[in-house]
Amino acid sequence: MIQPIDVAGVLSRLGLAEVNSGAWVSGPLPVSGPVVASNNPGTGAPLASVQLAGLAEYEQVVAAAQAAFLRWRVLPAPKRGEIIRELGDALREHKADLGALVSLEVGKILSEGLGEVQESIDMADLAVGFSRQLYGLSMHSERAQHRMFEQWHPLGLVGVITAFNFPNAVWAWNALVALACGDAVIWKPSIKAPLTAIATHQICAAVLDRHGFGGVLGLIIGADAEVGEALIHDKRVPLISATGSTRMGRHVGQVVAGRLGRSLLELGGNNAIIVDNTADLDLALRGILFGAVGTAGQRCTTTRRLFLHADIADGFTQRLVHAYRHVRIGDPLDSSTLMGPLIDEGAVQDYERAVSAAVAQGGTLLVGGKRLDRAGHYVEPTIIAAPHDLPICQHETFAPILYVSTYTELTEAIAWQNDVPQGLSSSIFTDSFRKVERFLGPEGSDCGIANVNIGTSGAEIGGAFGGEKETGGGREAGSDSWKAYMRRQTCTLNGSSALPLAQGVRFDL
Repeated sequence: MIQPIDVAGVLSRLGLAEVNSGAWVSGPLPVSGPVVASNNPGTGAPLASVQLAGLAEYEQVVAAAQAAFLRWRVLPAPKRGEIIRELGDALREHKADLGALVSLEVGKILSEGLGEVQESIDMADLAVGFSRQLYGLSMHSERAQHRMFEQWHPLGLVGVITAFNFPNAVWAWNALVALACGDAVIWKPSIKAPLTAIATHQICAAVLDRHGFGGVLGLIIGADAEVGEALIHDKRVPLISATGSTRMGRHVGQVVAGRLGRSLLELGGNNAIIVDNTADLDLALRGILFGAVGTAGQRCTTTRRLFLHADIADGFTQRLVHAYRHVRIGDPLDSSTLMGPLIDEGAVQDYERAVSAAVAQGGTLLVGGKRLDRAGHYVEPTIIAAPHDLPICQHETFAPILYVSTYTELTEAIAWQNDVPQGLSSSIFTDSFRKVERFLGPEGSDCGIANVNIGTSGAEIGGAFGGEKETGGGREAGSDSWKAYMRRQTCTLNGSSALPLAQGVRFDL
C-alpha cells in the first residue's frame, strides 16, 4: 500500500520553499542565477525549485568557512564531538521527513530513503567516537634524551562533491568526520538532488549556529562549469572529496593534483558476484536480487556482472529470470514496491542504449530490456546472457542491467571479475573454505570490498568504503578514515644540553 505521505507537509517541515536559494551558510544567501526545478522521477512533476548560485555567492561561502574554521579548529576535539552528537540527534528528529524526501527526489523506495538517513545518523555516532581517538604514535629516538611523536592537526577547508544517488549519506560520510577533525566543509551537491541537500544543510547548520559556529558548514548549488570548477581549482580548499562518475573523477583528480592538493575519489563500480557450485543458491538468489535491482541499479556497488558455475548455471538462471519477472516496479512510497524509477530521462536513454549495444555485440536478452509506458522514468530490470568479454561489460551503466556468464574454474571467474577498469565491490557465494581463501587472498579479488555469501551492495559504516583502479582509490568511513581529513606532523623534542645529529652525522665548528 502507498504510504500516507503529505508531500507539501514534508517540504514545509524541512524548511523548503517553492523556490530556494542555491547558497547557504547559517541561512540562505541572496542569489540571482537561473531557477531549476527538482522533479519527482516517479511522476515527472516538480517538487520545488532552486535558484542557482554563482561565483559571487561561492566567495561568500568560502569566506564564511575560512572565518569559522579559525575558531572551530581550536575547539578541543571531544568538544567538537559533543556538537556532532547533537547533529546526529537533529537528523534522528527529522529522519522520517528526510527519508521521505530522498524517496521523492531520487526515486528510492521508502525503506532505502529512511536507511540512507540512518546511515548519516550512524556516521555522526562514528565521528563522535573519532573525536576522542585522533591518535598519534610516539617513537623512540636514536638520540639520547630526545623524544619523537606524531600528531594530527585540522587540514582546513574540505570540498565535498556528491552524486544524486546518495544525496544525504555521502555528504555525512565526509562532513561529519571532517568536522570531528576540526575542518570546515563546503558542500556542492548534485543539481539532480538539491532539495535533500538544502534540507540536510539547514538541519545541521542550525545546530552549529546555536553553538556559535555558523559557517563551519557551507552549501553551494550551481553549474559545474562555474562553481564546480571554482571549487576544485581553489587553493584555499586543500582537500576535495568527490563522488560520481569516473569521467568526473578523472577531471577532478587532475585539476586538484595540478595545484598539489589532495583528492578523495569515490567513482564508478562494475561489480561482480561469483556463484560457486557449492553455494547456498537460495541465499545467492536473494543477494543478487538486491544487489542488481535495489535502487534501480543506481548504486556504485550495484551488481552488474554475474558469473555462474557451469554445474548450476542453467537452473539458477531460470530461477533468476522468474524472480525478475516478479519484481514489483512502481511508486517508491508504496510499501510493496521493490524497484522505483531511474533518476531522469537521460538515465532511461542510457539504459536503452546499453541494452541495444549488448544485444548487438552478441548478448542474449533473457528478461526485461524496455522502458515502462507510464508517467515517470521507469524501466524493466534486465538480465542479458553475455560472454564475459563483451565490450559493454567493461562499462558501468547506472541502471538495472545484469550481464550473466558461465565459468568452469574459480581461477577463470576471478580473472574475469578483475578484468575491468573498475575495482569497487565484489562477492562470492560458496560453502568451500578453500575457495573463500582464494577469493580473499592476494590472487583473488582486486576490489576495495570483497564479500562472502552476501551481495556487493549494502556496506556498513564500520568498514572503510572505496575501491581501486578507476574507482579512484579513496576510502570513506571506517577505521582510520579520519586521517584523510587531517595533516600529520612529526615532532622531535630535545631534553638534553647536547645537539647530536641523526645517523651519526657530525657538524662541529
